[in-house]
Amino acid sequence: MEILYTLVTGATGGLGGAFVKELARRSQPLYLTGRNAEKLEALREQLLHSHPALPVRTAVCDLADDRSRRALFAAFARENVRFCRLVYAAGADIQKPLEEYTEEKIAFQARANFEGAVSLARAVLERSEGVPELLFVGSVSGLYPMPYFALYSAAKKALWQFAAALRAELHGRAKVTCVQPGAIPTREDIKENIRTQGLWGKLAALPPDVVARKSLNAVRKNRRSPVLGFWNKLMHASTALLPLSWKMRFIAKKWSKTRKDAF
Repeated sequence: MEILYTLVTGATGGLGGAFVKELARRSQPLYLTGRNAEKLEALREQLLHSHPALPVRTAVCDLADDRSRRALFAAFARENVRFCRLVYAAGADIQKPLEEYTEEKIAFQARANFEGAVSLARAVLERSEGVPELLFVGSVSGLYPMPYFALYSAAKKALWQFAAALRAELHGRAKVTCVQPGAIPTREDIKENIRTQGLWGKLAALPPDVVARKSLNAVRKNRRSPVLGFWNKLMHASTALLPLSWKMRFIAKKWSKTRKDAF
């Protein structure tokens, strides 16, 4: 019987790792990518120790580099792997004024958050069997423009719209979901940002294991773009009728002194 893999990007990160654990718990064969070979190998060994019968493959890939992606696709062909699911959990949440970016950081963030997702979706569809699931991790930051988080929010908006359009193209042939979580406490800088937001930050944040579980359930049910978490749903619904200029002024005041760049 042919093995059908789930391709997980950003597998060694906090959120990607949560997806890996949840998928392993569900006995889903895994094909894992990340930028760090040592971390990937350590993750593979950990999985083989805890789930000895689980098929696990790994490949180093910088999703912001088209040559690296082409090498990954060549590995798919060489290994003759087939897929039943894509989990695009990779991304770069760089947050600062545009004037503080370099050209390299602009390209990296745009490619990691959007171009890589489009590229891997095509590659997985090309090597899929049955009705594949394409799961993209968006963000509530992509629901409207966010000053000082401008490139990130724009890329997540693009990802959301791409997923919605692709869903229509593949109607009846694939399940396509772009989830919209809020803050996910996977790094110390993110945890600090959540703390500075007080009670609301604490309520709106979701642990990575919860995001992973809810996201996989959402794509299984073929939901289009669910906002994850009660408080994030409430915020989105309660601010829907507010003028965009009001929301952006509030966001600009909130984020103007925040800097976040762990990449």
